[in-house]
Amino acid sequence: MTSLDLTTVDRVTLFGTSTCSDCRRSRALLDSLGVDYDDIDIELSPESADRALAMTGRTSTPVILFPDGTHQVEPSDAELRSKLEALSII
Repeated sequence: MTSLDLTTVDRVTLFGTSTCSDCRRSRALLDSLGVDYDDIDIELSPESADRALAMTGRTSTPVILFPDGTHQVEPSDAELRSKLEALSII
């Protein structure tokens, strides 16, 4: 597996799990908006779980990393949409 630098990504990256309802909601919003994003299942990649924890200091999901180096943890749909608009992703 390739190492992922959490401060530099070319597109939106979601760190989550398949069973997390907030992760499913954020994925559904990203999908409905046609956002090109990486979806990393932290249950299948403990290294990615460690990176998300190091970035946020929290174990909550989803963690959504943006191309500008910022992130959101468990964002509402309105917060996520607003960030995507601010970055001109949508």
